[in-house]
Amino acid sequence: MADYSPMGEPKQSHSSGAHTASQVRPSGSVAPDGPADGAALSRTLLDRLRGHFRAPGRPRVWFELVLIGVSYWVYSLIRNAVPTHEAAAEQNAHSVWSLEQHLGIDAERAVNHWFNSVGWLITGMNYYYATLHFIMTIGVLVWLFRSHPGRYHAARLALMVTTCLALLGYYFCPLAPPRLLAGGHFIDTVAVHHTWGSMASGDMASVSNQYAAMPSMHIGWSLFCGITIATLARRRWVKVLGALYPLATLVVIVGTANHYFLDALAGATCTFLGFLASRLVYGRWAYAFPRRAASAQARAAEPASDDAPAAEPVEPAEPAAAIPADPREPAPAETAPAAEAAGAPGRPEAEADAPRGNPLDGTPEHPTELAGPVR
Repeated sequence: MADYSPMGEPKQSHSSGAHTASQVRPSGSVAPDGPADGAALSRTLLDRLRGHFRAPGRPRVWFELVLIGVSYWVYSLIRNAVPTHEAAAEQNAHSVWSLEQHLGIDAERAVNHWFNSVGWLITGMNYYYATLHFIMTIGVLVWLFRSHPGRYHAARLALMVTTCLALLGYYFCPLAPPRLLAGGHFIDTVAVHHTWGSMASGDMASVSNQYAAMPSMHIGWSLFCGITIATLARRRWVKVLGALYPLATLVVIVGTANHYFLDALAGATCTFLGFLASRLVYGRWAYAFPRRAASAQARAAEPASDDAPAAEPVEPAEPAAAIPADPREPAPAETAPAAEAAGAPGRPEAEADAPRGNPLDGTPEHPTELAGPVR
């Protein structure tokens, strides 16, 4: 008989020699399942996150629009809120220009003067610098979203890391562009030819950080677009245009005296680091994912992580012991298969159920006997 314990102490249960102990909770008590439920929820969220990185799902339109808008707003806010250290920016610009002269790559001034001598060409380059930078990047993201949703998440992460690295460069290394370099004899092509749209010169210069030249995000973003197009486009001529786009952007930023060659090198480095960060996070290169996004069922079918507890093996149930038959009871009749196996003649089920005739009224056993022999 079980011992009664009103204060919630363990009680002893004795049944068939078994000895067990169980905790008895007082009336109205609640089981402390909070930590266990929290751990299970954390494990579920972690598994979902790992499943996303193994097989990213299809991106959501509203989320991507909000994310891109907020990201660009934060980028512009931080870029333009960087303290304007004009003296430091001038000093860094002279250091970069001296280094390029030492390396023998100081061709920016000659390129700037040559393009400035061709009015229609430099005007087009000014508009290229002011507009295509945004149009191409947004267009490539939309194309990835619609045509390559399985690769979109990893590519977007690469672009975001690239941009964040550029913000660090703007803050810690303010740099005056060539057109603002004192004694550099560069030409500000936007101011000379009165083109619109550029935040680097003219009326828009007052609302934009003029010393955010290192690294060049014109090169960083154009290289991202070029790699994407050259890798994923189907037509050969489109691949070629994608590969040429960063080179054309390099000519434009140098010809308009907005960047040095070393700015372009720093921008390209940010892009490659962005793709490398995406590779480390997602476990493969951005464009190595399948073109289509994985469905929820496919992500659920992914193997569980090693941290998840393995299911305990289920032991097969022991067969029930045979009960010996009572020798006083008659043996059961053999079934038809058993009888046939023993050599007893069997008959079909239809024949066994057929009427056998009534010997009392003289009805024959088989109906064919009424018609006589068949001729």
